[in-house]
Amino acid sequence: MNPRNEDLPRHVAIIMDGNGRWARSRGLPRYAGHRAGVDAVRRTVEAAGDAGIEFMTLYAFSADNWKRPREEISGIMRLLDRYLQSETQRLVEEGVRVTVVGRRDRLRPRTRGLIERTEEATRGGTRMRLRVAIDYSARETIIRAAKLAEGREVTHEEFAELMACAMHCEPDYPAIDLLIRTSGEMRLSDFFLWESAYAELYFTDTLWPDFEAKDLQAAIDEYARRERRFGEAHSPRLVSIR
Repeated sequence: MNPRNEDLPRHVAIIMDGNGRWARSRGLPRYAGHRAGVDAVRRTVEAAGDAGIEFMTLYAFSADNWKRPREEISGIMRLLDRYLQSETQRLVEEGVRVTVVGRRDRLRPRTRGLIERTEEATRGGTRMRLRVAIDYSARETIIRAAKLAEGREVTHEEFAELMACAMHCEPDYPAIDLLIRTSGEMRLSDFFLWESAYAELYFTDTLWPDFEAKDLQAAIDEYARRERRFGEAHSPRLVSIR
C-alpha cells in the first residue's frame, strides 16, 4: 500500500448550494438547476476518486428542505430516483461504495427501495466511500444519539458510534477534514456539526451546477496550505544559527 499523502484530505464533505440561483440567472425553472446539479455530482465524485479522496459526503436534501414548495420537492425526489437508477452501475464499476444517511420514513417507498438497491449493489466498492445525506439534520441526529445513550456517560468514540446508529451510517466513517460550501454562502446549515468539529472550511462563489474538477482541486490545494493543530500550539520550525 502506498503511503498516505498528508496534504490530501481523507474525508471531503460538500454542501451543494446554488442550483436555484443558477437556474434563475438563465431564466429557467428551479428544476433545471437541480437537474444540472446532478451532473455536477457525477463530475465531482469522479474527480474525487481520481484525486485519491477516500471518503466523500454530499448534502443532497436537508430536513428543513421539506419546507420548500411541493412541486420542487417532487422534482428533487424524481431526480434522486433517476440518479440511483442510472448511476448505480457506473458507481459499481468505479469502485464507489454508497451509503445514504438521514431519515427514511418520510421518503416514498420507491425511493427507499432504490436506496437499498444501490447500497447493496455498491457494497463491495473499495476505491472510495460516498455518503449522501437525504432528509438529514445534524441537530436531530445528535438528539437521537443522546437518547440512545440512555443517560450513560460515554466517550467521544462511543457517542460517535451512537451518532452513526442514529443516521443509518457505518461507525467507521472518519471525521470531516475539508468541508466545502458552494454559491458564496458561509454557514453550515445543520450539516454534520459533530463530525465537522475540526474541519477546514472552504467557501467558493461558484454555483453548484458550475462546480468542476478544477474547483475541487482548488479546495484541496487550499487545504494543503493550512496548518491543522487540533487545539495544540503552533510549533515553529527550528532554524540553525551558524
